Amino acid sequence: MQTRCVLFFLIFPILLEGCCKTHHQRRRTVFQRETTDQHYRVVEGESFMMPCVASLWFRTTEGVELKDSSLDCGKVFQAQLNHSGKYTSSQLSSGHHVVIYLQVVEKNALGCFQAEEHSVTLRVAAGGQITCPGFNCSNNTNVIWYKSNKLVSEQRRALCEKRGRLHLCQVTEYDEDVYFCDRQIVVQGVTWTFRRAVQVKIVRYHTSSDPPRIEYPDVNMTEEVELGQPHTLTCHVFFQVEEEFSPKVQWYLNHGGNMENMTLLSMERSQEKRVTVEEFEVIQRAIIKEVTPQHLNHTYSCIASTPVHKSSVTIQLKQKIKVKWPVLVGYPIVSFLLIVGLGIILHVKWLELQLIYRSHFQHGKNNEEKKEFDVLLSYVWNPLSEEVVSGFTMSSRPGTFSSEEACFSMDLVNSEDEATQTPLEVLLPQVIEGQWGYRLCLLERDVLPGGAYTNDVVLAIKRSRMLICILSTDYLSDSNAVFVLETGVKALLQNSVPKLLLIWTSRASASLMQPDPPLPALVQRALKVLPSLDWTSRKPAKATSKFWRSLKKAMPNH
Repeated sequence: MQTRCVLFFLIFPILLEGCCKTHHQRRRTVFQRETTDQHYRVVEGESFMMPCVASLWFRTTEGVELKDSSLDCGKVFQAQLNHSGKYTSSQLSSGHHVVIYLQVVEKNALGCFQAEEHSVTLRVAAGGQITCPGFNCSNNTNVIWYKSNKLVSEQRRALCEKRGRLHLCQVTEYDEDVYFCDRQIVVQGVTWTFRRAVQVKIVRYHTSSDPPRIEYPDVNMTEEVELGQPHTLTCHVFFQVEEEFSPKVQWYLNHGGNMENMTLLSMERSQEKRVTVEEFEVIQRAIIKEVTPQHLNHTYSCIASTPVHKSSVTIQLKQKIKVKWPVLVGYPIVSFLLIVGLGIILHVKWLELQLIYRSHFQHGKNNEEKKEFDVLLSYVWNPLSEEVVSGFTMSSRPGTFSSEEACFSMDLVNSEDEATQTPLEVLLPQVIEGQWGYRLCLLERDVLPGGAYTNDVVLAIKRSRMLICILSTDYLSDSNAVFVLETGVKALLQNSVPKLLLIWTSRASASLMQPDPPLPALVQRALKVLPSLDWTSRKPAKATSKFWRSLKKAMPNH
């Protein structure tokens, strides 16, 4: 029977209009002309898609591409009058220069514009047809159909075209898309492709037995509101798509909670979206501009309906209780966090805080104690110090001098320039003991040999009112010298506290060095907070004078 039908329609092709058949048509290239210029005409407000000869098209003016006026291939957009113009692309794989002229026509200029022609709803598993908009206004019956940017005639499926209509023999859910129908028109000798768009929607061929499903709000729920503030009522509904589909979602105010005394609320435009072939989503909002106490006495119903089914949910409003967070919660929380933070800081910095307190505020307590020595001086000799010591005879002239005399007399050396070049470990004992008259303890001079070094250091610190350490890279690399400093810090943390002063001779280089073995953690932390002075040779006279005045001020009282 099928063979006879095919033979019959081959003999009588004019009767082909009533037949659907599986298309294996040859490729139609009506609009793939030899010329590289293509002209498209489209109606304002209708969907359009640039041909995918290139991936990106730029509007050009006087041969210059306008980068801010580009259109993507394969992307559907609503044509507007400002889209009219000349478009080119430099991304063609073939290397050819193609020009597209796009002309957007005002819909009011069309004599037979009908908005309902731009969308059609088809049923799954049934046959359906798509009509080319404005076809009856033209004598041109040659129409080429595209699904998105692909020729419909190239698809292997049961369909046929007749008199501007595309007939689908059996509709599936994959047929939902934007379809374009192209016709050729000639205007002043130029052939234009007049493209029209149709949005095709697919529905199931049945009447739903399920009522609308209200996702939000829940049944008998209560929403909190603030008096004097606006409030938005939101209803989120899912509908089963039907053959005759007209979903409706509305908000009503029930006076005094009476469901028979209802008033329709002012609503925003609903948000509608097709979720699947079978389900449709609607979000409807109603806004109460200012909540008053009267609003709390009523209930509010969201009613979702179709011609067959109806669902509803009723809610109530209640006043939100304003909790004074700063008073009830905020202050205690902030106070708790502050206490915890201070506790953490004290735990981490407790040693440093102890050293700062004892070195700046407690050392005065022991200044009156009777000690054998005023100052224990700790330093490390270097080769230059040895040379200088061999050229000098240690002065032992005790006596009391003013600060000016201490800074500028320098009678132990030949000149001021020579004094500034003298190593501090050589110069300092001469000034402290020889000029200022303090009782100075030097481990290599005043401690009897043969004893245990550790015991000698501990005893010397206890016998002294003050410990001065001359710090340098050599000092921090010497384990014996570091032991003296560490013992002094430990003594400072005890109640027997001697006064402790650090004098840096090379602070920058010492901070960059990595002693081997590393400095004890106690020493590393103490170096950051203990009182200190800086000494550098060849200082200006003013800076040198300031150093000696600061040192004299830090010395214990006679």
